[in-house]
Amino acid sequence: MNHIFDFFLDAYQNTPTNQIVLEAIAFVFGIASVWYAKKENILVYPTGIICTVITVYLLYINKYLGDMMMNFYYSIMSIYGWWNWSRKKGDKYIVPISRTNTKEKQIGIGLFLLTMLITYLVYKGFDYELEIPNYIDIVTSGIFFTAMWYMAIKKLENWALWIIGDLITIPLYAYRGLGMLSLQYLIFTVLAIQGYIAWKKHLNNNHQTV
Repeated sequence: MNHIFDFFLDAYQNTPTNQIVLEAIAFVFGIASVWYAKKENILVYPTGIICTVITVYLLYINKYLGDMMMNFYYSIMSIYGWWNWSRKKGDKYIVPISRTNTKEKQIGIGLFLLTMLITYLVYKGFDYELEIPNYIDIVTSGIFFTAMWYMAIKKLENWALWIIGDLITIPLYAYRGLGMLSLQYLIFTVLAIQGYIAWKKHLNNNHQTV
């Protein structure tokens, strides 16, 4: 067990205290955001914005441009999602949990491919020497970009994409020495699985009552 703690803590031996504090704050608010998403609670967005804004800064100073772009996008998309989730007609929310239709699947594939292309071009634009972790970053950027859009429009499939992306990101962040963020994505994976089960149950129950 000590080896596990050493693995996460050793990376912080030469890290400035202010960065450790900021990462800890992002850690707490990130987990809170996914927890609220699982509960279909609109607080997913204000907590998520706090997490992503801090993460953008941390990734920027560490020069992880792909992940930085995605977290910047999360911040913007969170504003849209906050508005979309809060829309009401009378006493009922307009946007219910649902599955993606054919058109939304096609848009999702398009977003995935476009995001990977843009992320790659950003790296190239900054004359960044691409290594294997950067290519993995490009792929996860496409996954998370699409997942965030699906969450904003309350599609069940957002959870499947989060699970896939989280599982890839856990070892990636650990390799980069971002121990707390790696642990955070491990927790995200568990919560995403629970979120998928909860939303699917909600969806099935609604179909039975229709």
